[in-house]
Amino acid sequence: MGDIDISQLVKKSGVPASTIRYYEEKALIKSVGRVGLKRLFDTQVLDQLQFIALGQRAGFALEDIQSMLTTKGRFEVNREVLLEKANEIAKRVKQLVAIQHCLEHAAKCTAPSHSECPRFQQLLRVAGKDQARKHKTTSGTTAKKETAKGAK
Repeated sequence: MGDIDISQLVKKSGVPASTIRYYEEKALIKSVGRVGLKRLFDTQVLDQLQFIALGQRAGFALEDIQSMLTTKGRFEVNREVLLEKANEIAKRVKQLVAIQHCLEHAAKCTAPSHSECPRFQQLLRVAGKDQARKHKTTSGTTAKKETAKGAK
């Protein structure tokens, strides 16, 4: 494989130079040198950028993605973590499809108002429960992180 400068990497990957520099700063990718002021990268960094994009689309934090990259830029992905994330996505897809169906029904509903549509009312209750559950989970996670930070 050869080396490419940052401008070539931008063209081939579609990732802005500022993002590439940020990823390098966060140790997600690594340049192999410089030509003048331009950073040089091994062409395998293209695969790394695609892996980062996939990880982000799947909902992984950059910190999690970074932990899956070895020092040589290869991927060391924990299959258990991938399965857990796939299950989370499947659950979210199921929720979104249910919401889609309710919204479609509400849009076509012949009830005089949405407040009189039982299906729309059901959607509101489900959304309210999900919001309450999300708030409770987020608050608990934040508290756990703060407790863990204090213990260090």
